[in-house]
Amino acid sequence: MAIALVLFDMAGVLCRYEKSERIAVLSRMSGIAPEAIDAAIWASGFEEAGDAGAMDSAAYLRGFGEAIGYPLTLAEWTEAKAASLTPDAAMLDLARRVAARTRVAVLTNNSVLVRDQIDLLFPQLRPIFGDAIHASAEFGARKPEAQAFLGCLAALGVAPGETLFIDDNAANVAGAETVGLQAHHFIGRAELEVSLANWGLG
Repeated sequence: MAIALVLFDMAGVLCRYEKSERIAVLSRMSGIAPEAIDAAIWASGFEEAGDAGAMDSAAYLRGFGEAIGYPLTLAEWTEAKAASLTPDAAMLDLARRVAARTRVAVLTNNSVLVRDQIDLLFPQLRPIFGDAIHASAEFGARKPEAQAFLGCLAALGVAPGETLFIDDNAANVAGAETVGLQAHHFIGRAELEVSLANWGLG
């Protein structure tokens, strides 16, 4: 079956994500110890709940501040998140080349606030992916859960078997394959280019 859509993960594929840098910025802003922030947001499961769509943008931002004990503003949250993302220019160039051949989209495990703020967090995405930039929270589930993939593809109007999914997380790749997507476990650009060529997308 021909590939009608290439669905990219974001962090680990199109950019590097450094949680420690995000926590460091939040700590400088709030005066709260990095260990306390990590425990309040990540060890507690708060961030995973946000990724799974348990709260809307306003509730997520409010809950984030309440969890760390600091009234975090949207601008501060965005600054800290942006500091943790380093775009991969080579991978963005490859995505741009793929977009010249077929549809492309992004599915990232993130809150709806990331989707809402994506043009400030990662402005390089929009020129390549247009409006097809999706956070897992929109679909009420995180990758590798089936609903994350099926909800995204339903929104895009593409069948699983016509989709090539690219992710650096092996569990997410396995989850995608379970619901019928073609998938590539990303370990580097060179290997991905070979895979894309095999699909006629090189």
